[in-house]
Amino acid sequence: MKQYQISIYLDKRRSKSNGTFPVKLRVYDCISRKAKLFPTVHDYTVNEFHSIWETSKPKKEFKERRLKLSALENRANLEAETLDPFTFESFKKKMFRHSGDGQNVFFHYLNRIEHLKEKEQHTTSELYELSMKSIKKFAKSDKLLFNEVTPNWLETYEHYMTAQLGRSLTTVSIYLRNLRAIFNEAIELGDTNNYPFGKKKYQIPNVKKVKKALNQNQLKTFYKAPTKTKEQEKAKDFWFFSYCCNGMNIKDIALLKNENLNENRLIFYRAKTIRTSKSSLEPVVVYLTNLPKEILSKYRRKSADRNSLIFDILDGTESPERQRSKIKNFTRFINQHIQNIAKENNLPQDITTYWARHSFATNAIRNGASMEFVGEALNHSNVKTTQGYFAGFEDVTKRKIMEDLIKF
Repeated sequence: MKQYQISIYLDKRRSKSNGTFPVKLRVYDCISRKAKLFPTVHDYTVNEFHSIWETSKPKKEFKERRLKLSALENRANLEAETLDPFTFESFKKKMFRHSGDGQNVFFHYLNRIEHLKEKEQHTTSELYELSMKSIKKFAKSDKLLFNEVTPNWLETYEHYMTAQLGRSLTTVSIYLRNLRAIFNEAIELGDTNNYPFGKKKYQIPNVKKVKKALNQNQLKTFYKAPTKTKEQEKAKDFWFFSYCCNGMNIKDIALLKNENLNENRLIFYRAKTIRTSKSSLEPVVVYLTNLPKEILSKYRRKSADRNSLIFDILDGTESPERQRSKIKNFTRFINQHIQNIAKENNLPQDITTYWARHSFATNAIRNGASMEFVGEALNHSNVKTTQGYFAGFEDVTKRKIMEDLIKF
């Protein structure tokens, strides 16, 4: 039994100015029991559609138009048959494109970027856009066929990025992981069987991230550092709020509501997890100590409404685009002012809000917390992810461990 059913459908919800209605492909997914309508180039009145499509024997003047609709329906079924598994998204990609688009790397990039934007994964979509732009510049063309991308081509691209443009291997790694994802998607759609990545082919540089964490002495210096302006004070407060609240990121802080505050705890779902792990959602529980309580009291809105946002970073009425812009601006505000504090106090001058999460993980582990405990606090499903946040033990700790080996 087919997973899908495809039919020609006259969408009569809204007529055009000439009295016609758009003809659409109605695709029904038998498993999800959902249907979607896809546009075509055809428009007919109700009577015309009946005479062309709904009658068993159309008159001579309608036969040619019937043949076009039949060809469209047949092509839709043929494209759908190539999909395993069948999804609305994969059907759309296969059906609505020009000849040769399927073999074009950049066509798949654009589809991927559009899909990410629809899911409001704007940061990831921006990375794909940067990756595509870089590869286009190297290819010197708006068209790149999958079969043109060989292991040697990828080695040449890596050399071009690092030797000619002076870009880091980390950047190369990010861009080419995105390209590899494009290849995997195209293979699933049956658009290519070329795969230039892997053993005995091209291997993407596996660059270890530089851990961005303050040690205890640096945290103490930062905490005691005087602030010269109200802006610096606010930026520092929110950085430490993030640090003390399991390294909570700024988006989650901005989205906190009164209902998330339960006496001495914050209980919330990470925005990122809601989007990526709907089948296994686990709440983050933060036990509030004195410092985050003081910051809450200092910046909390007066509204007691359970659905009211705690902080005034957002007002709760923004569109997704406007919300993202406000959070980005607030993050930039924090980074700008804490970096000014860092300059005055001999601290790493590239410190950002991102350091708060890594500093929480690193110092918790250095103080004796298990990797599993920190992983739960960070809402990680895999301990390897947590290990990536740990900046390692300090030299003094390593030396003490080695000295203790001979203390019998």
